[in-house]
Amino acid sequence: MTPNALAPLDIDALIHAEFPQQEGLCYLNHAAVSPWPQRAATALAAFAQENVVTGAYHYPAWLLIQKRLRERLARLVGASSTDEIALVKNTSEGLSLIAFGLDWREGDEIIISNQEFPSNRIVWQALEERFRVVVRQVDLHSASTPESALLSAINGRTRLLSISSVQYGSGLQVNTHELGQALRAKGVLFCVDAIQSLGARAFDVQADGIDFLVADGHKWMMGPEGLGVFYIRQALIPQLMLHQYGWHMLAQRGNYDVIDNTPASNATRFECGSPNLLGIVTLEQSLALLETIGLKKIEHMIHNNISYLARTLNDVSQVEILSDLREERTLGILTFTWRGLPSTELWQRLMKAQVVCASRGGGVRFSPHFYTSQSTLDIACKRLISCAESIN
Repeated sequence: MTPNALAPLDIDALIHAEFPQQEGLCYLNHAAVSPWPQRAATALAAFAQENVVTGAYHYPAWLLIQKRLRERLARLVGASSTDEIALVKNTSEGLSLIAFGLDWREGDEIIISNQEFPSNRIVWQALEERFRVVVRQVDLHSASTPESALLSAINGRTRLLSISSVQYGSGLQVNTHELGQALRAKGVLFCVDAIQSLGARAFDVQADGIDFLVADGHKWMMGPEGLGVFYIRQALIPQLMLHQYGWHMLAQRGNYDVIDNTPASNATRFECGSPNLLGIVTLEQSLALLETIGLKKIEHMIHNNISYLARTLNDVSQVEILSDLREERTLGILTFTWRGLPSTELWQRLMKAQVVCASRGGGVRFSPHFYTSQSTLDIACKRLISCAESIN
């Protein structure tokens, strides 16, 4: 090895250093809220201490962290540049920027699925009475594939299709490339709620023909709540009407002596006020870890964990797996029931047994990340059996 050559990445050592979780805890709830890696907590503690000791003396350095985060997010989604990236509070804010920024006409139609998390349903339904648009909820199982079900619902009035890349309840993953190419050809806008996949796999908004993408940082990106990403295709930036204003969204932001309220020409025009530096410092470090490991490796490790869980649970006759476990159709989520038992009660017993999971999609939802060990999965499955038996 030459002196300048990089040593091979020791993922096991990295995982051990970054995820020193409480002994006995089986954390299988990354589809809800993820634990942070150690480096994120360390960065936040240092930032807090800096605020105590020197206040905002190093503010320019903090803005460089914000710049790095924007660059990491642009790479994460495959944007053409950071000009297409805005930092938002959460997924709902990003979706609201789109929903109330487009110039709707009476009779326009919006297509969503019948499995969407409320964030990707409520915001579109809010337009129905105000703008007399029509929101159509498509059954993803009404055709041979989810994509064909969605595309068959398109007609001459369809203006936008908004879909979760991975459904929060079932874990069903859609083919965003297939959808995006078809929608672009039909002249229909394509919006993706990527909260259940961003950080778990590589994205390419350009190749997939995605016009808008939104995601919170607190799930698979392993960041804090209160900070998310809003991607908008460059050509669409001036087309979204603005409904919130502030000093931060101006073209001459920071020049307080010039009376010019012209919005920035890039996506920062959607950031009206002071940045969430607490979230920025933390999420930037979480994404640094993901980039160090690589999204392809992370996706492979997540798929391995889901496959291992499925094989283990398939050996339990009382378990019925609800998720579609084909690799192209799943990412990080396995939802199941225990025949004859109420899933809500089983979930509550699991939580008391330190198996952190969720009650979603008509069953119990397990969602391991890349760092989750097989031994953790084994313990969780043993506790599942014990909890089920205790109910009987």
